[in-house]
Amino acid sequence: MEIRIDKVLNEEKQVLGNLFEFYNYEFSKYIDSIELKDDGRYGFEPLDSYLSEPHFYPYFIRVDNRLAGFVIVKSENKNGVTFNSIEQFFIMKKYEGKGIGKYVAKEIFDRFPGEWKVTQVQKNYPAQAFWRSTINEYTNGDYREYYDDRRRSVQEFRNI
Repeated sequence: MEIRIDKVLNEEKQVLGNLFEFYNYEFSKYIDSIELKDDGRYGFEPLDSYLSEPHFYPYFIRVDNRLAGFVIVKSENKNGVTFNSIEQFFIMKKYEGKGIGKYVAKEIFDRFPGEWKVTQVQKNYPAQAFWRSTINEYTNGDYREYYDDRRRSVQEFRNI
């Protein structure tokens, strides 16, 4: 199985938008405000920002040359320190449970050294378990975890 993490090009915006439809469908069970629009689509307003703003890094995840999901990293340098976060992360159901997500997460961490903060929504317990396990493995247990004021699970670590 070959796993690739490819930068999303501007001309691939529609493909990323199509994948966001699946992402929002999955996420709608955790966030009540995610609703279908009258045209039968969810849409995703920040899509343009992810492709145009310099602190966002969108990538397609491909398995054996087939689209399998996406990851969007937010990376900003402040006073000589790089702060990174996982803005969005999505693996298609077909590819879940095969180690693809963990592989991609660790590769992304390696590509973006610095301070990391990974946050999961309050009710998304599968994501919380995934990130806790992945970050624990990646850091050999050297990370901090807490719940923020919105009861979201947050993990922080450094990989400098």
